Amino acid sequence: MPAALPSRRLSHRHPALPRPTRPGAPPVRASDLILALLGLALLGGLALTAAATLIGRALGP
Repeated sequence: MPAALPSRRLSHRHPALPRPTRPGAPPVRASDLILALLGLALLGGLALTAAATLIGRALGP
């Protein structure tokens, strides 16, 4: 009579790949780039709003 097979598979741990250590700053993440672009867009919008306000006051009645 054959031996009973286990109903669950045994989990295998995959070894972590060795990462090369590089001196210097870590790589830039995409989320950091997106936040930087959003900050620049907000600053640009603020500058345009301030310029439009100043021009409107100079040309207004």
